[in-house]
Amino acid sequence: MRYQITGKQIEIGEALQTHVQTELGVTLGKYAGRPTDANVVFSRSGHEHVCEAVVHLSTGLTAQASGRANEIYAAFDACCEKMDKQLRRYKRRLKDHHKARANPVEQSLAGSYILAASGDSDETEQDSLAPMIVAEMESKIPELSVGEAVMQLELTDSPVLVFRNEKHSGINVVYKRDDGNFGWIDPRNIG
Repeated sequence: MRYQITGKQIEIGEALQTHVQTELGVTLGKYAGRPTDANVVFSRSGHEHVCEAVVHLSTGLTAQASGRANEIYAAFDACCEKMDKQLRRYKRRLKDHHKARANPVEQSLAGSYILAASGDSDETEQDSLAPMIVAEMESKIPELSVGEAVMQLELTDSPVLVFRNEKHSGINVVYKRDDGNFGWIDPRNIG
């Protein structure tokens, strides 16, 4: 497994890198049989240290967690504990996912744009209907079942996931609702 351990305006020592590789390796070994790479970033937010970890599994699924603490090691340990909890919740499904899916999750590329927030300016109504694009990038859209999409949504702690439904290859969306449940949008099932 490849590790990329970096710090934003923080010096990352050899001992911390070894600690991250050892502890994250143990956590991932218990639940996720074949991780391919891990990206761990340390930063500061005021007086606290922040650790954010993203792990890519060989099946195409991604797990993400973060932790905060006054000490850098404690921040990593909190992050690792959250990832452990997420992966433990889905241990059986992750193992079944490995068996059921011989090939990695296929991903297609799509354009992704960041739009400027609309302010209280004196623009005409016509101008306000065409938002200003701040940035353009490519996003990956995975081909998943609805169950896998919900699992991916929880593993990344994101509010929404756009995916290609593997049953009919249509674009679908799953999202977290305010009531704690999940919503699923399938435009193909209308009518």
